[in-house]
Amino acid sequence: MQVIMAQSDPNQLDADALSPWLQQNVPGFNRLQRIEKFSGGQSNPTYRLIADSGEYVLRAKPPGTLLKSAHQVDREYRVMQALKNSPVKVPRMLCITAEDDSPIGRMFFIMEMLDGAIYWDPALSELGDTPKSNQLRAGIYDAMNRTLANLHDVNIHTVGLDDFGVPGNYFERQLSRWTKQYHTSEIDHNEDIHNLIKWLETNLPENDGQVSLVHGDYRLDNIIFARQSTVILGVLDWELSTIGHPIADLAYQCMQWRLPYSGGFRGLGGVNRAAIGLPQEQQYVRNYCLRRKISSIDHWHFYLAFSFFRLTAILQGVYKRSVDGNASNPERAKQYGAAVPVMADMAIRMIREET
Repeated sequence: MQVIMAQSDPNQLDADALSPWLQQNVPGFNRLQRIEKFSGGQSNPTYRLIADSGEYVLRAKPPGTLLKSAHQVDREYRVMQALKNSPVKVPRMLCITAEDDSPIGRMFFIMEMLDGAIYWDPALSELGDTPKSNQLRAGIYDAMNRTLANLHDVNIHTVGLDDFGVPGNYFERQLSRWTKQYHTSEIDHNEDIHNLIKWLETNLPENDGQVSLVHGDYRLDNIIFARQSTVILGVLDWELSTIGHPIADLAYQCMQWRLPYSGGFRGLGGVNRAAIGLPQEQQYVRNYCLRRKISSIDHWHFYLAFSFFRLTAILQGVYKRSVDGNASNPERAKQYGAAVPVMADMAIRMIREET
């Protein structure tokens, strides 16, 4: 049996303890051969399990002391299980275990391994530079748009997720949550972030009554596509999903249009989008509105500014875990820490220039 991870990795799994548990609890599982840790999954470490019976994915809480309400892999499992017969494609859930019964001492779940492509470059450079590849890029972004609209049209009562979130003003609740988590993770004081929090608190829109299931981290690299196709095989990474305001997901994804393409931000800022077949932000928003029969979106800049702050708080938390020694990918976590002040500056400049 082989485990492919750095020997000093705190996320390393005990394969000898895990193997018999898998044999007993995963339907049809037979003889674990190898464990490989995926390089992604900064929040919840994720592993490929290779067995005689096929390949599987294990997603676990990280080790160490964790922030309250973070790393809830049981929520991920529940929402994907609930969506299994919906228009939103997700991997098939196989089993889950709590800490008390876990052979590795952490909560984790097992899901099917989807054989497809994950695109890490938002400009989809790996698809080439031809008219056909431009059409494919356009189709991939349109498929993301359609899936997001389908997600927000899911009837939460029908799929059994009535209690998946807290009633009330979603943005008020989320702003309070991420402000607390940012303060808990803060290492060096950053005036831009504190000013951003004050602006968001002052400009918080009234609750407009819109409620839907939201993904919470909807972006290109959290989606598996069939290779060289616009077909979505599964939407991944539902850790931040809840019942909330649908425009939060849309603004979070559209933030990518404003983030720099260079420097590890994986944004589309500075990219000649029209030349490679990608939609502009306004076009993407308009297509979403048409699909959901929405005439317009008020408070768009608040939603964008909130998205910048929320991502900043998430990255700060990942960086704090690297300082504490339990990050899933320590080197990337340090890069995230360096990105925090840059993102805060971008949000403040957007507020000044566009509102």
